[in-house]
Amino acid sequence: MSINTHLQFLQTIGSKKPKTINNQVASCPFCQVDQLENILVEKGSIILLKNKFPTLKDTFQTVLIETDDCQSEFSLYPKEHLYRLMDFAVSQWLQMSKSGEYQSVLLFKNHGPLSGGTIRHPHMQIVGLKYVDYRENIKENDFVGVEIASKRSVEFNISSEPRMGFYEYNVNLTNLEDLSIMADYIQMAAHYILNHNRFKCESYNLFFYQLHNRISCKIIPRYATTPLFIGYSIPQVSNDLDGTVERIKDIYHI
Repeated sequence: MSINTHLQFLQTIGSKKPKTINNQVASCPFCQVDQLENILVEKGSIILLKNKFPTLKDTFQTVLIETDDCQSEFSLYPKEHLYRLMDFAVSQWLQMSKSGEYQSVLLFKNHGPLSGGTIRHPHMQIVGLKYVDYRENIKENDFVGVEIASKRSVEFNISSEPRMGFYEYNVNLTNLEDLSIMADYIQMAAHYILNHNRFKCESYNLFFYQLHNRISCKIIPRYATTPLFIGYSIPQVSNDLDGTVERIKDIYHI
């Protein structure tokens, strides 16, 4: 049985997408709530809607607007909003995954000019893939690493076998009742990347995975991607993982 490995990008639609991430004077479409179309679910300032620019063939693309504050960011959310957002995002993702309509469903977030996103306003995306199973490209070792902290069913580590390279942070959850703990660790990683990383960093991605009765989130700082990974798919890992773990523990008192 052949496995689909590539998604087809629809260039004519992609060329029409608005871009505000590097254009501070552009009008933000997510701020104009009264003009939003195809809203699926609302919970206060959190809104899930169909993507107005579905650039991927054979997919169902949605956008999850995280807040009505265009200049806010995941690492800055008050705990009450953080927990409400994570509960909403994960429940909508799992619901779409259980629908049986897709080979797999993606939940991810872009932040910053090197993250691959086009809109500055804080948002995530939930994308149903009809013929591609993202899990075919995922290994168990992608989520192992040097432990930073753990609490109940949640582990927070820095990857010893990163998928792309250098520093990647993993948060692994085995009991959904501990989702708020997972949210705390993800927020901590995002805050560290933007504020305390040893190399200046303005961009990161969040990627969520369902594997073996576990939910994992990988938090990846984004820089210009190393040519060794682009050309040969060879990741690199820092020799300073232990030092980074100690810095995070010291800064966040964990």
